[in-house]
Amino acid sequence: MQGFRFQHIELLTVLALIPLLGVLFFFLLQWKKKVRSRIGEPALVQSLLRSFSPKRFAWKFGLALGAFALLGLGLANPQRPGATDRVNRKGVDVMVALDVSNSMLAQDSKPNRLEKAKQLLLRMLDKMENDRIGIVLFAGRAYMQMPLTSDQAAARMYIQNASPDVVPVQGTVIGEALKVASTAFNSKERKYKAIVLISDGEDHDPEAATMAQTLAQNGIMVNTVGLGSPEGATIIDPSTGETKKDAAGNAVVTKLNEAELQQLAAATHGIYLRLEDPNDAANKIQAQLATIEQASSSDKSFTEYKSYFQWLLGGALALLLLEFFIPERKKIVTA
Repeated sequence: MQGFRFQHIELLTVLALIPLLGVLFFFLLQWKKKVRSRIGEPALVQSLLRSFSPKRFAWKFGLALGAFALLGLGLANPQRPGATDRVNRKGVDVMVALDVSNSMLAQDSKPNRLEKAKQLLLRMLDKMENDRIGIVLFAGRAYMQMPLTSDQAAARMYIQNASPDVVPVQGTVIGEALKVASTAFNSKERKYKAIVLISDGEDHDPEAATMAQTLAQNGIMVNTVGLGSPEGATIIDPSTGETKKDAAGNAVVTKLNEAELQQLAAATHGIYLRLEDPNDAANKIQAQLATIEQASSSDKSFTEYKSYFQWLLGGALALLLLEFFIPERKKIVTA
């Protein structure tokens, strides 16, 4: 199915529970057999349980498991593109590499570093009518969240939904984020390409400098944006409202590492900005992107995506209703 995708692909992880539930069901059956053999004479036990149907019990479990699978798929919301418009554009391809590590929840940039970064990106989108944009989210790992597209509605959705929950491994792998972002570009072109890296740069990544040199050789400009302050701030855990602490019980302080971000920008003929005013920063980044030669091309812009979650949730409900009305016990006909 061309263009098929899951809107919330991270929710597909719940499907990993299906094999576990199957194993637990198998051990439950084994436990039932052992209990049956211990409680009395086999013939008497069989007489007492003659109305119980193991096949119906298995069918009920299968239906419940199927409903669980459909529920997981439905929550992830499978989608496919609706009507498309052919758009002729002249612009630059821009990949955004956004840091979503826990340190981006520090509040030395109000309301916090991550929300301030989102404000910048949304203002950048307002100025990128002719450019294509893609998104990489990273913490301890980097993931391509959205490939290059001129679909600004999709870009806004991904930006607004970005959070530390999207990347389960913590850290700040800037080098890997730059590498993943670079894979979105046309390798045959040596122009029209830029990366906007937004991070507090807290963890020193030795691979980042090497990757920056490679990007510069391929004609890719990296503009970096720093969040936070060199003095640092504590991190508030949104789930508890309390300050995060290390293993020794001390409050974790996260600091902006400007030196690394400045070096990455300088190595690729880009600019570095410490984010204070999102509007001003968006203007400066757009002015820098304007120095890159623009490419004329024709691009498909998806106007909307059709969602199919309702069919899957309806199927899950139907299976649960069927399971509910199937009795575990069979009727016993007495002479």
